[in-house]
Order: sequence, then structure tokens, then C-alpha cells
Amino acid sequence: MTAKIRNEVETLRQTLRHHEHLYYVLDRPEITDAEYDALLGKLRDLEQAYPDLVTPGSPTQRVGGAPREGFVKAPHSSPMLSLDNALDEGELREFLRRVDEGLGGEPVRYVAELKLDGLSLAVHYRGGRFAQAVTRGDGAVGEEVTENARTIRSLPLAVQECPPAFEVRGEVIMNRLAFEQLNAQRDEQELPRFANPRNAAAGSLRVLDPAITASRRLDYYTYMLLADGGPVHESHWESLNALAGMGFKVNPKRRLCSSAGELLEFCAEWEAQREQLPYEIDGVVVKVDSIEHQRRLGWTAKAPRWAIAYKYAARQAVTVVEDIIVNVGRTGALTPTAVLRPVPLGGVTVSRATLHNEDEIERLGVQIGDQVLVERSGDVIPKVVRVHEPGPERRPFRMPAHCPVCGGHVVREEGEAVSRCVNTNCPARLKESILHFAARGVMNIDGMGIALVDQLVDRGLVKSVADIYGLKLETLAGLERMGEKSAENVLRNIENSRQNSLPRVLGGLGIRMVGERTAVLLAEAFGSLDAIATADVETLQRAEEVGPKVGANIHEFFREPRNQELLERLRQAGLKFDHPRKVKAAGPLDGLTLVLTGTLPTLSREEAKARIEAAGGKVSGSVSKKTSYVVAGAEAGSKLDKAQALGVAVIGEERLLEMLDQRGSPSTAASPN
Repeated sequence: MTAKIRNEVETLRQTLRHHEHLYYVLDRPEITDAEYDALLGKLRDLEQAYPDLVTPGSPTQRVGGAPREGFVKAPHSSPMLSLDNALDEGELREFLRRVDEGLGGEPVRYVAELKLDGLSLAVHYRGGRFAQAVTRGDGAVGEEVTENARTIRSLPLAVQECPPAFEVRGEVIMNRLAFEQLNAQRDEQELPRFANPRNAAAGSLRVLDPAITASRRLDYYTYMLLADGGPVHESHWESLNALAGMGFKVNPKRRLCSSAGELLEFCAEWEAQREQLPYEIDGVVVKVDSIEHQRRLGWTAKAPRWAIAYKYAARQAVTVVEDIIVNVGRTGALTPTAVLRPVPLGGVTVSRATLHNEDEIERLGVQIGDQVLVERSGDVIPKVVRVHEPGPERRPFRMPAHCPVCGGHVVREEGEAVSRCVNTNCPARLKESILHFAARGVMNIDGMGIALVDQLVDRGLVKSVADIYGLKLETLAGLERMGEKSAENVLRNIENSRQNSLPRVLGGLGIRMVGERTAVLLAEAFGSLDAIATADVETLQRAEEVGPKVGANIHEFFREPRNQELLERLRQAGLKFDHPRKVKAAGPLDGLTLVLTGTLPTLSREEAKARIEAAGGKVSGSVSKKTSYVVAGAEAGSKLDKAQALGVAVIGEERLLEMLDQRGSPSTAASPN
């Protein structure tokens, strides 16, 4: 390895860190995303070619951790206490009086900072390198989320000109745009929406897979610099400036104040402007600036005496629920929505509020005609908080048994809150169904994009996925931005799609939780689409990786008469409904289902899974009564607890290896080896 390569790698790292700081901390990007990605790709290629050059602080290591079973506890260097609240001007003035009294009337300066609505995180650096991140927890002990925090782009992995070991504390947040985009994605995936950005940020930081955290676009604002658990500088204002100088993101919207009047002016200024901010705030944090004054004022058991949170009033209003209607999303999810008597709230007029699902309606006890308290949750999504006063002629809401758009079968799976229409051809979800069917990784009908699909559905030319196989040249050529040549290409791709294998056809149906791999496993296990369509839930679970939920989704899909009609039309269109069955050779684990948890002494999770499957066994991701054995290693998580509760046999790696050599039959649960 030449010195030239080392220098090139280090230069790339410094360049990338510089542009990360400009983009994520200063919000002043100098290059495009594509240019940044090209630099990152070049560095990644060099590190792959020369693995000895990889360091934990490299920009390529933002997402490097594998999914884990759970989080370990970690103590804080000093308590991360919560703050007392001041709910109005009088309570803030009372706090200032107590400070003045505690310091004997000495002149006092205060720092006013916006109170970001997120979650606190302590981050430790050693030798200038990001080393550990710990959530607030109970203030004394938190959860280590190091690999997840590493993915936050505004949190530097390496810091120049800093103490040998230091700690920063700050707030992890999700801005409004990222929050709205995340909830839109969850709507598409038929997952519950996050109620507000704070919950979204907390959930994103604590997922077990760092790659998911990385996709959520979290941000981090620092507000404290410590060494050995104590302040580094003599004033809080000086500490904030030092953090900014070290490259950390510090909120510039702060003020050094010398009087109650200045503090109240700052609080009022940002309460009026809070909706223009890109992130959520719920008040202002007021801190005594001098560290010496802070020490003299001290702490109570729960909070410092030198700081307080001035909380803004909630954005709420009382109005009447005039009706409850059901909207059908493009993935078939049914969402009840309250139609409200219009009311001004937080600068906008609110006339509708989500009720999420039947469980939420039941929890609230809300009925049509009730007076309700409405709040803009996170100042973004209007929601019903509670019933303010029952209406004199109130009437209950009932979720429809049939889709209000197409009349199709509505299903609510056991253990889930969302009801959904399972008719693939439902007009509310038809466009999404066609786009999914035509996607490159499914039926691969190139040219069948959103612009074309919009025209086909809006003009009534396609009312079912199967209708695309009846399209004619003159029909397509007559559409906007098509022409004869484009139409010919689309028709050629439609014709070629008839030759796709059964797994692709099955994947194209849009059955919930049936992706590419599951479609292949089902086709190999059953050999035909007819066999899959007529199987009951228990029979479907004989296929690898098909559990109770997936089996129930498949079964419900094929119960719907409109989907049965779709299958028949696709058969007539000449699509392939048969597939060679995979005949597995009998092995020592044939017919057994195993679950892996924890870290095994010698085998990686992937190696253990591959060897089990090669021996005829099935590896499941969850423990149930049908689990044959749970293979437990070090730091086994909740799966071990569930196995013990269900009486499922627990074995260690040593016993697994014995069974792989020659099938054993331990009959009682054993401790992990």
C-alpha cells in the first residue's frame, strides 16, 4: 500500500466531513447530493480495496451495525435531570425571584434557548472520535444506542482540537418535513402513523436496525459540553459557542439576557414564530449562565434549581363532530376521519381530524354530535384529544363491513388496529396496484409509469390489473405524451410479461407481506397458484418463512370474490400459474422449526441459518407453540423469555451442532451452552 493511497483516503474523508458539516450543521451546502455521493462512493471503493485503512470515524461507517436483539444499559457520567416547568409568566417570574434570593441579589445573566421537542441523548468522544451514545433513561442509567446515533449526519464522528475525552448532551429531533414523509411512507405500508415528531424521533432512535434509523433523517442539536461529568467552561454561553466551534450543531436561535423583560420578550417572539420553524418547539429553556452560580444554586432530587422550562400553551380548540367518514387509502387501509364544525387553530382553519382506527374511537368514546377538544398534534396533524361534552343527540360510529368505495370485503386481522379492503381492483387502490404489478422487480412492464397509469384509470380504460392485457395500440397511441412508437414499446413489454414465472405473478398480486422471496418459497412449496389460492392458513404455513400472519393475509386475499375473478382473468391472459416444486432432500433437521436469539460462540447468525436450512430445518423470526427449538446465545433477548413461557425447548450452539451431525431429540428445555 502506497503513501499516495493513504493520503487520498484521508483527503476524501476530510472533504466529506467538511461537506457534511456545511449541509447538516450550517445548512449551507456547496455541492450537490450527486457530487457528495460520488465522493462517498470513491472512498468506499478505496476502503473495500484496502480494508486496513477503515476507521470507525470514517464517513462510510455511518451505518455499520447489524440489527441487535435489544439495548444494553449504560450509566451516565452525571445525572441527566429533567426540568421544572413554568406554565405562565407568573411562574417564570417566581423562578427568577428564587434565583435572585439564592444568590443574595448578585447580578445574574440567563441564557434563553428554544425548547426542542425531542429526546435527550448523551454522546461520548474519546481521542476525538465518536465512541458511545446513551439515551436519558431514568436520568441515572440510559440505553446505549451507539450504532443508531452514528447514523445521525449532524453528529460528527470525528472532532478536531478537543479534550482527550469529553461528552456532549443534546436533543435528537425529527423536523417537520421528515416527519410528514415518514408518515406518508407508513401510510403506504399500512403501518400506524406516528402521532408527532417527538414520538417518531424516539421510535427511530430505538429501533434494533441502524439502517432504519439512518433512513429516518434524524437531527441532533447540542446544548451541553462536559468532561468527567462536569462543565468544561465557566459559563453556559461560552460552552455553547465552544460546541459550535468544534463543529457541533448548536441552535443559533438563543439569547443572553440580563432581565425578566428580555427573557419574556424572547419567549413571546418565538411563540409567535414557532409555526415558521422547520422543527417543533414547545417552549423556551431558561438557564443561569454562570457555572459558579449554578453550583451555588444546586439541584433538587429531580431538577436543577438554576434552570426551568417555560412551556407554551397547547394549540387546542373545542368544536363539534358533525360526521365520521371513512377514507380508503391507496393500499386499501380504511381510516375513520372526524368531519368537524370549522374552527381556527394554530393559524389555520381545521375542519377534519383523523381518528386513526376503531380502537382509538373506542378509547376516546367519541360519537357523532359530540363536542370534542381538538389539538394540532405537533402543530402538524389535527387530532381529537377527548370528548369535551357528549352531544344531546349523539350516535355511535360503526366501521363498515364492506369497502365504501368498491363494496369489497373488509378485513381486520387479529392483533391489528387497521381494517382494510382486500380487493386488488378497488378504485381507491387500483393505481397503486397497477404500478406495483408493472414494477421492474415484479412483472417488469417498462413504460407503465405513473403518468400512463393515471390516464388509463382516470379515463376508465383500465378498471382491473387484468385489463392491461387487453389494451390496444390505437388506445395507447391516443393518450397524452405517448405516440405510436411509445405505445408499441409498452405493448411489447406487456406481451413479454406473459412469460414471467409464477413467483413474479404471485408477487404482482400485491398480497400484504408477500414479497419477492416469500413468493418464490410459496411457488416452490405448492407448485401452482391454484394450490396456493385454495390452501387454508395452516397448510400455507408449511412453506418456509410463512407464519400465521402471512398465511392469514394470503388466505384472506384469495377469499375475496373479486380477487378470484382477477386470477381467472390473468389465467385467460396466458400468465404462468405453475412452477416446479422444490423437493428437499431429507436432512437431520427435516420438519423442525428453529428460532435464533443472542450471539452464538462460533457461528454467525447467517452461518447458523444456512446450516439449519441445509439440514432441512426452517428458521423462523418469532417464537410460537409450533417452534421446535430456540437456539440461544449470549445476551439472548425477549425470544428466550417467550420460549420459556411457552415451554419451548431451549438449546445452545453445542447441542445445535450435535443435531446437525445427527438428529437428536431432547425433550426438555435446557440452558443455553
